[in-house]
Amino acid sequence: MELAKKFQEYLGEKAEIMDLVALELPLYSSITEGNLPGKVKDLTQKLIASKAMVFVAPEYNGLIPPVLNNAIAWVSRTGDNWRLAFNDKSAVIATHSGGGGAHVLIAMRQQLSYLGMNVIGRQILTNFGKPLNTDSMASVLDQLVKMS
Repeated sequence: MELAKKFQEYLGEKAEIMDLVALELPLYSSITEGNLPGKVKDLTQKLIASKAMVFVAPEYNGLIPPVLNNAIAWVSRTGDNWRLAFNDKSAVIATHSGGGGAHVLIAMRQQLSYLGMNVIGRQILTNFGKPLNTDSMASVLDQLVKMS
């Protein structure tokens, strides 16, 4: 969350942090998909209304954390226009992980590109041995703003 807050500080009022853990979405499954939570509808509308996104996620066993994957699964079940939440939008991917962090960035790039997002080539990787380079952060976020 600290990394997301640094991005928000840099971007100012135009940025909103959406904490997927705090949403407490139920686990998506074919059994639960018929009972679309109101929180998912709200999340989908926020994503559709956004111009660009920054995804900050820790590496979870070398992959995307389940909470992010679950949220994407739910959004994809919100109706025929769900792709408007992702298509042709620019995205920055970032991580702060206890491990290396490279694997989650690869996985996010692949999944978000599949969903139709334009993931910026530069990414932010921090961990306990590699602190945030604020110049790199500024450069990546400036590029995101220009593209959106």
